[in-house]
Amino acid sequence: MSGAAKIVPLKGVRAMIADRMVESLQTAAQLTHHGSADASALLAEKARLAEAGTKVSVEDLLMLAVVRALRSVPDANGRVEGREVKLSEAVDLSVAIALPGNLLVAPAIFGAEKMGVSALRAARQDLARRAKANKLSVTEMTGGTFTVSNLGLTRVEHFTPIINAPQICILGIGRVTDRAVRAPDSGIALRPHVGLSLTFDHRALDGAPAGDLLTAICEEIEAIRA
Repeated sequence: MSGAAKIVPLKGVRAMIADRMVESLQTAAQLTHHGSADASALLAEKARLAEAGTKVSVEDLLMLAVVRALRSVPDANGRVEGREVKLSEAVDLSVAIALPGNLLVAPAIFGAEKMGVSALRAARQDLARRAKANKLSVTEMTGGTFTVSNLGLTRVEHFTPIINAPQICILGIGRVTDRAVRAPDSGIALRPHVGLSLTFDHRALDGAPAGDLLTAICEEIEAIRA
């Protein structure tokens, strides 16, 4: 390339992220299922909680839905280490956090399966604050069993997230868009839908149970009550 206006060397944390992404793609048999869920109940629950004095985001409710869905497909919650698949009873939910300088971290909320939506929100916000202050522990950075990556504030509807190795799965969350659906009176109605993309390691999880997980996540979203 000639006449480059700027050269940014891959070094430091950016180099570590780059190396981990390449290693993940080289070592895991990655496949992505795409789907969408009706977000009407999700948005209604957010509004209901706000009226009751509890502030939560769409992402907080989505994390709750993911944790609940993992109960029905526990084989998706864990890690592939060497020639072993190590499943976990606890859901240690890693949350992708974008940082200034084109950096990305995904620290874990340990024991997320025991938390309500307010506790999940507080834990996520605490991780974000400490990530920006460079105060995350090595255990938090490496100890998760499932990751969520949210691009819902952009125009991205679906994407293909790279697994946070050595975890089995990562869920990519896209923006909420209106979609035409058939109404009960056989007419057409607009309903908000959220795009979801589940990347999984085919060495540990086959396509059918991965599809079951994505379906379970959609069903939890469509019936969400905090």
